[in-house]
Amino acid sequence: MTDRALVVVRAGALTTVQDRGRSGHAHLGVPRSGALDAPAAALVNRLAGNPPEAAVLETTLNGCALRPRSAVVVAVAGAPCPVWVGGRPAAWGAPVTVPAGELLEVGAVVSGVRSYVAVSGGIAVEPVLGSRATDLLSGLGPAPLTDGTVLPLGAPAGPHARVDVAPQPSPPAELVLRVTPGPRADWFTPEAFRVFTSRAYRVSSASNRIGLRTEGPALERARPGELPSEGMVLGAVQVPPDGRPVVFLADHPTTGGYPVIAVVRTADLPAAAQAAPGIPVRFLAVRRR
Repeated sequence: MTDRALVVVRAGALTTVQDRGRSGHAHLGVPRSGALDAPAAALVNRLAGNPPEAAVLETTLNGCALRPRSAVVVAVAGAPCPVWVGGRPAAWGAPVTVPAGELLEVGAVVSGVRSYVAVSGGIAVEPVLGSRATDLLSGLGPAPLTDGTVLPLGAPAGPHARVDVAPQPSPPAELVLRVTPGPRADWFTPEAFRVFTSRAYRVSSASNRIGLRTEGPALERARPGELPSEGMVLGAVQVPPDGRPVVFLADHPTTGGYPVIAVVRTADLPAAAQAAPGIPVRFLAVRRR
């Protein structure tokens, strides 16, 4: 019987298993998790011939290296990066065949933050609450990859895509996030909301899968004290005591006690996943739908 598995030769800075996440469990305190750049994850699955719910690998900044135990089709997309198979350059953004025992190397990003790797059949680790996603906040799902990890693969579901290269958006040179006022916007002065939606911020190096942290002008409170913990949604812009906005991403906590000044449109969050430290951030106020 064919050994459908991948051996992790180099895990990289942070490589995790991700899929579409475990939605529907926020009332139990379980974040949704899942791929931060969901369109990129969906694209690599299509290229590799996988269904949209198949699990992929999400790499951070410096990629990873993998060795399949049987021949597979892979696709790498998201943040642009070099790809090699057996030491030879291979296509990024297109399906590539990797023979059994050959080394697939996903290099450091040229721009952006996170690259996605799909393998024909999908990463077949055991699901937890209906998802194979690694949740760095709760610890659910498989642990982040380490050198020597062996990942089981599912059976291929269909033929891979027949394309030379798939078009996809470039990582942002400036991150523009459309926001509507949040439930606690009245906890801030009118001047603070004007500053929030008119001044430039930058992506902080402290950002992670839980939240995109920013550096820039502090937002002044109109009310002192703290809130009791209340429910948080994906894209909530929470303001901690230092006054710098934090945009909640896929591994965000389901409750929080800092006031939420605004909420980012869901469609803008994939770009946030690819915003490198130092990239300018603008919060653009828009009307509610």
